[in-house]
Amino acid sequence: MVALPRGDYDSFVEDPDPRYPVVLIYGPNRGLVSERIETLLKNTRGKSADDFTVVTLEGDALASDPGKLSDEARTIGLFGDKRILHVRAGSRSFVEGLKPLLADPAAETLIAIEAGDLAKNAPLRSACEAAKSCAVIPCYDDDARTIGALIDSSVLRAGLAIDRDAKEALVSLVGSDRLATRAEIEKLIFYAGDTKKITLADVRAVVADASGLALDDLLDAASAGDARAALRAFAQARESGTSPASIINAAIRHLAQLHKMSLQIESGEDTETVIKRNRVFWRRVDDHKRALRRLGSRSIESALASFGDAELESRRSSALADTIAERAILSLAERGKRKA
Repeated sequence: MVALPRGDYDSFVEDPDPRYPVVLIYGPNRGLVSERIETLLKNTRGKSADDFTVVTLEGDALASDPGKLSDEARTIGLFGDKRILHVRAGSRSFVEGLKPLLADPAAETLIAIEAGDLAKNAPLRSACEAAKSCAVIPCYDDDARTIGALIDSSVLRAGLAIDRDAKEALVSLVGSDRLATRAEIEKLIFYAGDTKKITLADVRAVVADASGLALDDLLDAASAGDARAALRAFAQARESGTSPASIINAAIRHLAQLHKMSLQIESGEDTETVIKRNRVFWRRVDDHKRALRRLGSRSIESALASFGDAELESRRSSALADTIAERAILSLAERGKRKA
């Protein structure tokens, strides 16, 4: 196996090394697996579509005919074409047919294997990792760092810029699958159009899960004691389709986090340290500080009890759920003012 550093995975598929005629790309992030396979195939074929002939083979079919993979790899085209075998691994093992090609690769043929998540002892993974002729590229779920890098490269390629708070919000909203993340980024770039800069307002307007940002604004305003902003954010959340039950449950989770942080501060810890340890999104730090100054742990406990009552009451009287949720939010904002 070629032990590629993690930072070289993308550069390898962008500029494939012909010394390694077998490449295994696998992992739980199916979107990233698909993206890297497509990039590898495109860059191996070169600028002319006639440079290589691409043959797609199903791994389950190869499992029933172990010799077929070797036959395909060693077939010489009518015009001496180079060949790419794109093998899509399934549920059945085709390793017995692959082993001869790992030991004695076919000239002028690349075998690109696309697979899902493989256990460490999976036969396909074990065979490829043991072979000197094979490059192995795992594709794990994207984290905040890789998502941030993907956003930067995509926005730069589109000739745009992105505000810091917009990028941070986008990172927090997209999932860990590469294809889904790319879809959201491309949708955002298209929406930005000729404005040359992506703003937080753009993220709110476009990204699928942006309703979470509206809830953040609502809960931050209420717990910080800004009743007017809280009621305005409440109306916006309802207009966007967020249910009263979702608002109440989000408030309970928010208060539970504030309660934990408040207890840590009351035990003598520094506020900055507590906020950093709890990974509060930087745009929300000031509101968290105001809330923690206004609301001690006992006041937060009382607010939690009030929202628990509101949840029960809204279930019993669904027609009044809107009013009940709004009243609970206003009560939290006023509670903060009384404490201040």
